[in-house]
Amino acid sequence: MIKSRPSLTLNLLQAREAAMRFFRPSLNEHGLTEQQWRVVRILHEQGPTEVLKLAALACILPPSMTGVVSRMQKAGLVKKQKILHDQRIVLVDLTDAGCACFVSMSQCMEESYLQLQASLGEARLRELMGLLHDLKQLQR
Repeated sequence: MIKSRPSLTLNLLQAREAAMRFFRPSLNEHGLTEQQWRVVRILHEQGPTEVLKLAALACILPPSMTGVVSRMQKAGLVKKQKILHDQRIVLVDLTDAGCACFVSMSQCMEESYLQLQASLGEARLRELMGLLHDLKQLQR
């Protein structure tokens, strides 16, 4: 009989859910979905970003990203613009309201990180982040 090893992908998904319990209350308080917060955070760090690249960075499938961006645009958080030299390329950027959302959420998210760190321990959280970074580098 072949002994099966523990599922890495299932453990990662379960760990993500455990981690999100620290962050979901802040998201709910601000009326944002997890996907919307990822988009806000990435755009704050990257500036105007092409939709397909944004989808890849946010780990959102491109067809789903279309809906996420559309809803965020209706909420006044993001704006879209086409590139003059290539109308096929659409850039997404934060509006002033989107920037304000980032600032408002950042403090809440920092408090959530501190709660997670208190539960897991600073050294273990740093080690976990290092291991996750190493795992992500394998795709390159």
